[in-house]
Amino acid sequence: MQRSLAGFTGAGYDKGRPFPVQALWLAVSTTVLGRWWCPNSVRVAVLRAFGASIGPGVSIRHGVKIHWPWKLTVGAHSWVGEKVWILNLEPVTIGQDSCISQSVLLCAGSHDRRSPTFEFGNAPIVVGDRVWVAARATVLRGVTIGDGATVGATALVTADVPAGSTVLAPRAAVVPSNGL
Repeated sequence: MQRSLAGFTGAGYDKGRPFPVQALWLAVSTTVLGRWWCPNSVRVAVLRAFGASIGPGVSIRHGVKIHWPWKLTVGAHSWVGEKVWILNLEPVTIGQDSCISQSVLLCAGSHDRRSPTFEFGNAPIVVGDRVWVAARATVLRGVTIGDGATVGATALVTADVPAGSTVLAPRAAVVPSNGL
């Protein structure tokens, strides 16, 4: 198959808000919300004002990048760590008492590799209650992480994670110092 990116249309993708709201969000999120001096209470209030559903006691640290707040739900007493990127072209739901650690990528957007024009192939992400997604892990579109699960640091999650289970990143091969 020959791919032609020039033919990309984005057909079927709904950004969820009109262009002026999108532009205002991008301006506010890049100039104020990501700064270290912006208090958590202000971050949460602004996200709610833009349509995010955020429970009580949520902590959203500085440097967090959220694509569309109106497609975000975060349950009570959850934490979102520094430099987390929530690429929520489709809804992303984070349950209560869950921890999304530093530099995690929750990526609900992608492309259909079989499409000759590389159209979107997005799907929602659901993170259950009492889940820990550890530092620098990546969770891809269409994944549900069950309640009480742990996703280890740097893990790549491409399929559903059952409740109570643990996903670890593959270990690197260890080469002895003598080169054998």
